[in-house]
Amino acid sequence: MSNLSPNLPSKTFSKTVKICLAVLAIAVVLASIQPLHFPSYLLHQAGTLICVGVFLYLKKAIGLSDKAFVGGTLFLLIHIIGARYLYSYTPYSEWTQALFGFSLDKVMGWQRNMYDRLVHFCYGLCLFGLFFDIIQHYFKNIGKKQVILLVLMLNMSTSLVYEWIEWALAMTMSPKQAEAYNGQQGDMWDAHKDMFLAFLGGIINLFTRLEQDNS
Repeated sequence: MSNLSPNLPSKTFSKTVKICLAVLAIAVVLASIQPLHFPSYLLHQAGTLICVGVFLYLKKAIGLSDKAFVGGTLFLLIHIIGARYLYSYTPYSEWTQALFGFSLDKVMGWQRNMYDRLVHFCYGLCLFGLFFDIIQHYFKNIGKKQVILLVLMLNMSTSLVYEWIEWALAMTMSPKQAEAYNGQQGDMWDAHKDMFLAFLGGIINLFTRLEQDNS
């Protein structure tokens, strides 16, 4: 099996990165047109701006690969859509009904809106490359297995920190505002399931990379 750790690219902003930034800017503008609950929407989009800032910093500081930047952009696009609809009200079943003639919720037997689960899954799936570049840069003298282990640990630890931040923000709001922002939908195990799905997304990306490396 060949080396999993490719050489990182230069630290300049490539055409790919500029296109990603333009797409994100357009998505934010469109999502900002009459969102369901503007204060909660702004909180979610504050997270978008922070993530973009982190991505740009990593591009300059460690030469984050374009592939990792594209993965981060895909994740943020999914997040921006969810932010517009407060996650819990994202009409994905209406979209599947209009496009394909069936309701996804009815087909799957879901009793709650599952869009937030998708976002957490994509956190692990889409940001694996970004985490990989970070670990590869700061831990240059470790083996592939150690890199992979640290990537998954970073996946889980950042998922946990996000849940802490979400909980801390919710504690400053009224119960109605907290539910609108948090999107727990009455599930007491919501945070646990979200973190598990982020981990699952990372595992799937890991096996995909291993398969590509073997081919």
